[in-house]
Amino acid sequence: MAELLAAYPLLFGALPERPEPPGGGAFGGVTVSALHIVLGDQLSREVSSLRGFDPSTSVVLMMELADECRNVGHHKQKIALFLAAMRHFAAELRADGVVVDYVALDQSDNTGNLTREVERAIGRHKPDRIVMTEPGEWRLKVETSSWERMFGLPTEIREDDRFFASHARFRQWAHGRASWRMEHFYHVMRREHDVLMDGDKPVGGQWNFDQANRKPLPKSVQLRSHKRFVPDAMTREVIELVTERFPDNFGALADFDWPVTRDGALAALADFIAEHLPDFGDYQDAMKAGEPFVHHSLLAPAINIGLLSPREVCQAAEHAWRNGTAPLNAVEGFIRQILGWREYVRGIYWASMPEYAERNFFGALRPLPGFYWNGRTNMNCLRKVISDTMHYAYSHHIQRLMVTGNFALLAGIAPREIERWYLAVYADAIEWVEMPNTIGMAVYADGGLMASKPYAASGAYINRMSDFCKTCRYDVKRKTGPDACPFNYLYWAFLIQNEGQLKKNPRMGMPYKTLATWDDASKSQCLAEANEFLNALS
Repeated sequence: MAELLAAYPLLFGALPERPEPPGGGAFGGVTVSALHIVLGDQLSREVSSLRGFDPSTSVVLMMELADECRNVGHHKQKIALFLAAMRHFAAELRADGVVVDYVALDQSDNTGNLTREVERAIGRHKPDRIVMTEPGEWRLKVETSSWERMFGLPTEIREDDRFFASHARFRQWAHGRASWRMEHFYHVMRREHDVLMDGDKPVGGQWNFDQANRKPLPKSVQLRSHKRFVPDAMTREVIELVTERFPDNFGALADFDWPVTRDGALAALADFIAEHLPDFGDYQDAMKAGEPFVHHSLLAPAINIGLLSPREVCQAAEHAWRNGTAPLNAVEGFIRQILGWREYVRGIYWASMPEYAERNFFGALRPLPGFYWNGRTNMNCLRKVISDTMHYAYSHHIQRLMVTGNFALLAGIAPREIERWYLAVYADAIEWVEMPNTIGMAVYADGGLMASKPYAASGAYINRMSDFCKTCRYDVKRKTGPDACPFNYLYWAFLIQNEGQLKKNPRMGMPYKTLATWDDASKSQCLAEANEFLNALS
């Protein structure tokens, strides 16, 4: 290792630099046996691509790629988070004596393309083989699967085993099922991984405490702040780079304060467990103007890029319940998001792609309204949620599902357009987790593979769970007319237009019983007002 340090000191220096290409298939006098690739969402010492890594004969390749920054119009904070976390991870590896070939975004000869950068690295290092962990997107899986033939090098693409369920385990569970319900899968995961279990029974005598987790915030509640992180010098350099390279991308960088290191992520986890988990359960569905985080964890970005493992997060939450510092409804609800939903949507993604991306059960074709990108709408709930998303690259799951997602469903927005928006604007959005949540959950485009009914709601739900309606230009109690909340007539128009597809759904019985009492004139008026509103959007 001393010879490597002496021969290639720039590999251990400033990140934008790299050494001149070594020749003769050797690196610092040592034959390079393997090129180990670490992608931007694989920033963990436990990632499978680093298993068996020999620091004396192997090189880690990390790349900042313009193609990946631009494949959708990613939020500026999302790009900054990935690049800052990658640079810190590379620095930590180097501090432990690992040779890292790091290709920075603003490096003059960076092609910006994954395959071409790997090809250039092969030319520099002449490795005997390539080792990597599977990417988190189908298109990259297809791209990387061609490398062995393209480069003429053995290429080992290992499964990403940072999850509770392997691809094979999910397929085994899903086989023969007409519908894939998360709750059933969640029970299996709880048992197999002994999470919140008392022998073979769930602790507390039931699997799900969701009924206790639907309270609106009391008017007098004082919410505690979350631990946030002042950018260090390396992160500030990244913020300047993103500002320069992506000036027109969605969102702002002024409020960037995400953890970008393993230590920072652990501090964020500890803060959530101590300060927010106890109240998370009761108010996890609540929304409040000026309080975009409520008691949510804000840990999804750190988990999804590898700074935290889902296992340690679930263990920390369960430990809090067993220690008596957090109630069971909060702990179970939080663990269900990770051990249940996160694992479940990953299984759906890999078992259903690539055709899943094109599903469109309702045949929705309307373009995404421009206010999704600028927040300029008279609907206060949408304005608040989109504005917060612009500032923080974040909104919690009810804001995503029942505000921006609900509107897209009722308005007939093309599923692929709203799906690409979700992928772009949230710091935690990686396609395997984002796409099923959008296609299957938010807009029901998969026709019920994931959800037992569409998550459609009128303004009454938003009014019950938030204070958005109190200062809105529209009246949430009016069903029709120019001052009525658009969610109201859009909801009923949605039910009328899709009655043939939804009326037999047992979970849609109540609204269709109500609709059966309407006369034709009332239905026609509702449809006319919905069409007038939607046509005005364009």
